[in-house]
Amino acid sequence: MSTISPTKPQEPKKISSPPGDGSGTGTGSLLLRRLSVMHPVRLRLTGLAVLALVLVPFAAAVWGSGDWPGGLGVDVSGPLNDLSQWIVDNRDTSPIFLYFLLHISNTSVDAVDGVHSLLDTLGWPGVTAAAVLVAWRAGGAGRSGLKVAAIALGAFVGCGLLNMWDPAMLTLALMVVAVAVSALVGFLLGLAAGLSERFHQALRPVLDTMQVLPAFAYLLPFVLVFGTGSPAALLATVIYAAPPMARLTALGLRGADPSVLEASASLGASRRQQLLTARLPLARKEILLGLNQTIMMALSMVVIASVIGAGGLGDEVYSALSTVDVGAALAAGIPIVLIAVWLDRTTEAAGEQLGSPPVTAEPRLLYGRPAWGLAAAGTALAVVAGKVAGTASWPETWTVDISSSVNTFQEWFVDNVHSGVPVLGGTKVWADNFTAWLLNPLRDLLVNSPWWSLLLVATALALVVGTWRTALTAVLALAATGVLGVWPKTLDTLSQVLAALLLTLALGVTIGILAARVSWVESALRPVLDVLQTLPQFVYLIPVVALFGVGRAAAITAAVAYALPAVVRITTQGLRKTDPAALEAARSMGATGMQQLRQVQLPLARPALLLAVNQGVVLVLAVVIVGGLVGGGALGYDVVYGLSRGDLGVGLVAGAAIVCLGLLLDRVTQPSTADKNNV
Repeated sequence: MSTISPTKPQEPKKISSPPGDGSGTGTGSLLLRRLSVMHPVRLRLTGLAVLALVLVPFAAAVWGSGDWPGGLGVDVSGPLNDLSQWIVDNRDTSPIFLYFLLHISNTSVDAVDGVHSLLDTLGWPGVTAAAVLVAWRAGGAGRSGLKVAAIALGAFVGCGLLNMWDPAMLTLALMVVAVAVSALVGFLLGLAAGLSERFHQALRPVLDTMQVLPAFAYLLPFVLVFGTGSPAALLATVIYAAPPMARLTALGLRGADPSVLEASASLGASRRQQLLTARLPLARKEILLGLNQTIMMALSMVVIASVIGAGGLGDEVYSALSTVDVGAALAAGIPIVLIAVWLDRTTEAAGEQLGSPPVTAEPRLLYGRPAWGLAAAGTALAVVAGKVAGTASWPETWTVDISSSVNTFQEWFVDNVHSGVPVLGGTKVWADNFTAWLLNPLRDLLVNSPWWSLLLVATALALVVGTWRTALTAVLALAATGVLGVWPKTLDTLSQVLAALLLTLALGVTIGILAARVSWVESALRPVLDVLQTLPQFVYLIPVVALFGVGRAAAITAAVAYALPAVVRITTQGLRKTDPAALEAARSMGATGMQQLRQVQLPLARPALLLAVNQGVVLVLAVVIVGGLVGGGALGYDVVYGLSRGDLGVGLVAGAAIVCLGLLLDRVTQPSTADKNNV
């Protein structure tokens, strides 16, 4: 030991020796050593800073400041309009329409019509009995089964009492087919993404495009190809509703406990056996949450689908809103929520019963095949009773009109809350201040900044969470909006999205943390979140306009209300899934509740929190665009204008710019795989 200890202080002296002494450890070597151990994020930002020292003076000298240069733009509206005209001219003669797309259209129509005919045959007694008995069977024979059955009964009775039985059955037929197809497609994509990192990385931009591209933008191509009616509405719903199922399935499979997988492999299980016996059971909660989100998003599309002739409850809502009849719109919107709650509770109860052993104290008749036989017999008995009584359709005398009462309450609420509230001022004052203090400065900052400086900022933000490849994707996405000729409108939309996203994440993560730590809060919030997420986007617009006036504040308020439930649910789920052993270890070391949250739960729930940010971006973009109808302007107005005027060029260019915005925000908020272990 005495011969080793004196040599340790000598090593720093070698590093600080002057260059050129032949030791190879001079200043240049010291710099290389420091760079080699520098954090990857700092290294990339250092490289960007060096590059900026060269590029910024050049860009300032050549382009100065201001708007995107006209010479760097490309006109794509003309070719898109030519494509639209070609579709119209060749829709009845081209082989691709006659031998491929026509079969898709006919299959969609047959599937929806088949389900609708079955519901009509069952009549309201049969449909109600089937829903109640299936819900009871899904929930089990105990109290939970009775609770789910009561929810199903209340949902269908509510549809009838509100005089919306026939539209509800048409919507239910469309949703059964759409949810089935969306869940199947989403599960298969999520399964592949959960098992293959390469496929997961390739699928992310595809899912972003499917979910971020506004429905108004792709409704027009579907109408051009399939015409108005069920096929276009079904495909549009599948595109919008499948991504959550894919994302959450992949999240569940990729987050499977490595120790369980290792134990399964040590027992000689093949990859297929590991998938069936370990990965899928461990990912069951995420898959069920994905199914829940798919159901909610599919039902939220029913109003937009009504624009292209889908009919059902969406058509009732759209017609009521066109005449500013909030009461009638709510009367049609409530059944949408009721159907969503019924589907949500039934599927969740079925998932909880999977793998659970039957209660031995209950009769065997209440489990397995006998229980399904009992449900089928009860449904048949209800159908026969309805046919004999001649009440296949819901009786008109069993209805209640709520529209007039709702309209009266709305008028009172607006008169007393819109303005003139002592001290608080009222919602109109809040909207004006929010616009003047946040939205206008943020928009002016973005619009008046040199375009090349915004590209540089996007690069820096992407490098903080990703790699050079991530930064390149973000920069190209933002630059594409300038090339498409919608740079100022893109920045205006970006300012609205950023404001809405900040509010959504601040509220959503806070509420999600509270719901994860206090069980009764989650139970109390659940029906509220169901209502907020299931109410069609259009339904939000009338009350927010009445409260906040026409403008960007109203659009942002609707976006926050619509995106908040997904952020709350995913945050709660991620925090609740924290490893109990880690929490127990933290408690044994004397950590307080806040320390457990900051140092254990939040770090371990990081994948779920990142997914919550992603879904917040997607949902905020979806509703901010619909806000173009209430004064949001910018890209949202162009999308709506393109659909209403049949202008494929304007609508798709604005839709493509929105996809680019979604891709940009995803790349600057979602870390790359290479950095997951470094952050």
